[in-house]
Amino acid sequence: MFAISLGDDKAELRPLEVWQDEEFLAHMDRARELVDPWIPFASFATDRESARALLRRYAEKQAADTGRLYGIWLEGTLVGGVLFRIFDTASGNCEIGVWLEPAAQGRGLITRAAERLIDWAVYDRGMHRVEWDASAANTRSIAVAKRLGMTRDGVIRHTHSRRTGPRPEYVQYEGLEPARREHAPDAARPPYGRRREWSDRP
Repeated sequence: MFAISLGDDKAELRPLEVWQDEEFLAHMDRARELVDPWIPFASFATDRESARALLRRYAEKQAADTGRLYGIWLEGTLVGGVLFRIFDTASGNCEIGVWLEPAAQGRGLITRAAERLIDWAVYDRGMHRVEWDASAANTRSIAVAKRLGMTRDGVIRHTHSRRTGPRPEYVQYEGLEPARREHAPDAARPPYGRRREWSDRP
């Protein structure tokens, strides 16, 4: 198994796999209160069977090259993760998602982990557009998107539903590949692309 340092010898990015279901569930229990108000992710892992099913779903996505799931470990404890919810090589579009439990906040782990996934998607896989969706009220998530150099692309209204009712208004941020690809991967990192006007949308 590979492990990528997140700029701190105590923090690593690693694959999150089916056999880690028990560890994943324990992490979800710690993260649930923070995650559930924003994304319907922790709510899909409420016991070991459902946690394993969620991990299996992403293992199948990875096998089909349509998604991926990685965990963030801090001092040997799973504290968060990043994923490609959508990974469409035909269109060159992908959507990145993130989460973190309260004890790991304020260290920049999500920003650094997301940077590594975006670099891989652009440089290694040739992705053109990386999307970041967040509740309009989720200021932490929006702040990360801005730190990554993404620009606001639009508003998504009531496209998701939950057992508790309609989800809040979402905003979508995007990063485009051309400005990044002008620089070598080991060069100083530019923002993740220019602002794209609505008239440019496919």
